[in-house]
Amino acid sequence: MTDPESDGALVRRFLGGDTSAFETLVERHETRVYNLCLRILGDRDDARDAAQETFVAALRKLAQFRGDAAFTTWLHRVTVNTCYDELRRRKRRPMLHLLPPDDPDRPHEPGPPVADHADEVAGTLDAASALASVPEEFRVALVLADVQDVPYEEIGRILDVPLGTVKSRVHRGRIALARALAGGSGEPSGSSRTSEEET
Repeated sequence: MTDPESDGALVRRFLGGDTSAFETLVERHETRVYNLCLRILGDRDDARDAAQETFVAALRKLAQFRGDAAFTTWLHRVTVNTCYDELRRRKRRPMLHLLPPDDPDRPHEPGPPVADHADEVAGTLDAASALASVPEEFRVALVLADVQDVPYEEIGRILDVPLGTVKSRVHRGRIALARALAGGSGEPSGSSRTSEEET
């Protein structure tokens, strides 16, 4: 059995006109890209869309890949940027505003005729929703480090930030995730940038 062709060799083949080389790159990295999108965005449909958009962007930008870093580092950066674009789009979407329970305009809802056992677990957060409550700059670093097992130095290259900033964001992300899992706010106290992040 022969060793699989390197990512760099596949990129060179694609740039030389072999479209099947890009298909191989997609097959090789699609699960990892989707999982990264899912952890950052917290929604399966948005993650599928973002993963697809990542590969479209990668296809358009592949000629810009110089090989200075590993292809996976470059693809992680494209993925993270695509997720940031989706998060920005979310902020611009109109939000549904619910009326408070004591509002006189709120219609009366009698509820189900039998006891709803879902109420017993309604107050608990699963790991995915807890992760979604972590502020995005910390969540991205946390997902790359703890879910994707990307080394801190590589995360710094992906996010274009210093190593100290990566360590700070991962640490603060872990604190925020622990708080969210415990039922508190995912926002770490003193969430403004630290002097370490400004370096």
